[in-house]
Amino acid sequence: NMQKFLGGIYEAFTGTDAMLLEINPVLKTSDDRILAVDSKVILDDNALFRHPELAEMRDLSEENPYEVEAGRQNLNFIKLDGNVGCMVNGAGLAMATMDLIKLSGGEPANFLDVGGGASPATVEAGFRLILKDPNVKAILINIFGGIVRCDRVARGVVEAYRAVGEIKVPIVVRLQGTNAEEAKDIIDNSGLKVFPVVTFSDAAERVKELLAANAG
Repeated sequence: NMQKFLGGIYEAFTGTDAMLLEINPVLKTSDDRILAVDSKVILDDNALFRHPELAEMRDLSEENPYEVEAGRQNLNFIKLDGNVGCMVNGAGLAMATMDLIKLSGGEPANFLDVGGGASPATVEAGFRLILKDPNVKAILINIFGGIVRCDRVARGVVEAYRAVGEIKVPIVVRLQGTNAEEAKDIIDNSGLKVFPVVTFSDAAERVKELLAANAG
């Protein structure tokens, strides 16, 4: 019975393109039946097109509304409980940025990876998501211009800022990579409440100062 049970779990896991299938607890009855008393299943969103019957079972009311909206905008977003919003391109840089925020005395309010494009529309969508969180006291944008040029991202930040309207929280921007100097000039000459920085330590210090000023 256990062999059949384990085989069924494997077939269910592979057949649904699941990322996780956990059975806990497993019960053996007095007549030697094996029962799955409870389970947790996480499906791969990227594979749902192969399983329309599973996609139809999705209940958006059970999910975080921020993350649902991010999905509609093709953004990788996870809501957290901190006070510093972050917008980054690349998961590795995002994790480093979250560590940076903690070192500055803040707590990350989200994980947001805008990907390699970082167009004005993408940046604007990211701004709007972050600003929906009333706990956010500052925003840190940390972009490495490898695939995308820094000056293009800087223009995107300026255009998105103006499109969103009045943004009451300060924004720290670190753009490094291709055309970083041009990007800094664009930010400096924008006339907006945006603080450009060069290094990770500069970003940490600026975020720390802004949080202290906000607390005061």
